Amino acid sequence: MTNQPKIKSMKQVLLLPVLLALAFTTKAQLVAKSHCDVITVDILDGKVNGLKPNARFDEIKEKLPCFTAAEPEGTTAKCGASISYKDKDIYFYTDRDYIQINEKFQGKFTTPILGLPRNKLFSTLGNPKIKDDTWEAFQMSYGILVVRYNKAGKVYEVQFSTKSTDLLSLCDL
Repeated sequence: MTNQPKIKSMKQVLLLPVLLALAFTTKAQLVAKSHCDVITVDILDGKVNGLKPNARFDEIKEKLPCFTAAEPEGTTAKCGASISYKDKDIYFYTDRDYIQINEKFQGKFTTPILGLPRNKLFSTLGNPKIKDDTWEAFQMSYGILVVRYNKAGKVYEVQFSTKSTDLLSLCDL
């Protein structure tokens, strides 16, 4: 009969770590995902949800916390510091001070241009400063806007920066 209290106390000792592990596991499952409001791009003003392309790394992460990946400042990554929203198809390149929006963008434009044919941009953006077969660069009040065209001649990618065309350094992935 003296073994009964030892068994009972041993069960209690073993039960404690199991309960603690369960408590930590349960807590990990209750962590809420970061949420962002609708991402709104204003290409005429050069902002995304009020953020300019030269916004600070921490400022972007704070205002849009739902990022899917981030390369911190001072990184040796090919494109430098960046904050990616892959599920929304928008990317901030903070070392290069530009924002890139691709064709599967999940958000809204105040002036929609994704998918527009090349000849429809003049009325909104004027004449391009630089022109090529697959892209055009427009001088804007905040810097430069680059639009890229697919084989059908429609806009599939938008990049804008606070820098001029002479200083702009786009990342070639």
